[in-house]
Amino acid sequence: MAAAGKLVGEVLQAMADAVRPGITTMDLDAIARRLSEDAGAEPAFLGYRGFPAAICASVNEQVIHGIPNRIPLKEGDVVGIDYGARLNGWYGDSAVSVPVGQVSPAVERLLRVTEEAMWIGVNMVRPGITLGDIGFAIQRHCERAGFSVVRDMVGHGIGRELLEHPDVPNYGRPGKGIRLRKGMTFCIEPMINAGRPEVATLADNWTIVAEDGLPSAHFEQTVAVTANGVRVLTLRPGQKVGGAG
Repeated sequence: MAAAGKLVGEVLQAMADAVRPGITTMDLDAIARRLSEDAGAEPAFLGYRGFPAAICASVNEQVIHGIPNRIPLKEGDVVGIDYGARLNGWYGDSAVSVPVGQVSPAVERLLRVTEEAMWIGVNMVRPGITLGDIGFAIQRHCERAGFSVVRDMVGHGIGRELLEHPDVPNYGRPGKGIRLRKGMTFCIEPMINAGRPEVATLADNWTIVAEDGLPSAHFEQTVAVTANGVRVLTLRPGQKVGGAG
């Protein structure tokens, strides 16, 4: 899983670096396909339950599961890039929300708070705490900032399969839920809306959007529980635990 995660971090960074006004999310998808093939890996999402692309690319009010297209990104947009890979039978999965050029201060703050919330959850990981502890901390950080946690979509276990037990909510109550044990691997991925938490699914049956049309942000890391705490498996090159890098 460490090898798969390292690849995911590298490919995700390559896509993030390519984001600029005028590029399309289909262009980003092409980067993911090429780099996956070069590494002898399979894009985890391509063909999964019929999904037609190698990445999920979600723009502005799109929360997750956006299908790449040929519409050029424009200054002020924000694009959430979610990429997973299967390498030697093991999966990694990670996501980052990237500003396109200069974004508004409100969007900049949404991105910052969402990434902070992800790292708050990640840094809590150790044997003995519960998923409710993590979800509560993420929820509290985002709601104190005036944002809302999407309830309909959650993080997940990962390993030999892309989606495994348990669900990893971004909300919860301290002391509730599954208690972490050494060796567990899962994805922490806050999906945070600028406005209300309600979401809807578009006619493509994949793209999840904020019902109120306000921007959304999504950050994700695959983590492992070790005896000494957390090991983050999907860090991007130069990225440090707890920061954007």
